[in-house]
Amino acid sequence: QVQLVESGGGLVQAGGSLRLSCAASGRTFSSYTMGWFRQAPGKEREFVSGISQSGGRTYYADSVKGRFTISRDNAKNTMHLQMNSLKPEDTAVYYCAAGTVVATTAGLYDYWGQGTQVTVSS
Repeated sequence: QVQLVESGGGLVQAGGSLRLSCAASGRTFSSYTMGWFRQAPGKEREFVSGISQSGGRTYYADSVKGRFTISRDNAKNTMHLQMNSLKPEDTAVYYCAAGTVVATTAGLYDYWGQGTQVTVSS
């Protein structure tokens, strides 16, 4: 089992940057694929980015490709999402998730953090 805690959210102007972090408890972090999802008010939770156990494979939603970068540090049990060129439509609660496969479907992830709010003003 793994517990996940996100941090790094906040309020930023359009065009700015934020770096989200996800800290994981437990000694088996490296055995999990990891993902970032987001949910805006009144909308479904959507896939943002995913990363394989080793970090060698990364995946992005088309809406964030070229602007966001996912990474992980298995020695420190952490995952990050560097978000650049932020847009108002990136405003949402961002969640990190752990699973056994990299997937764009939220239901395929087993563990979730509590979320961190990202607000991008125009």
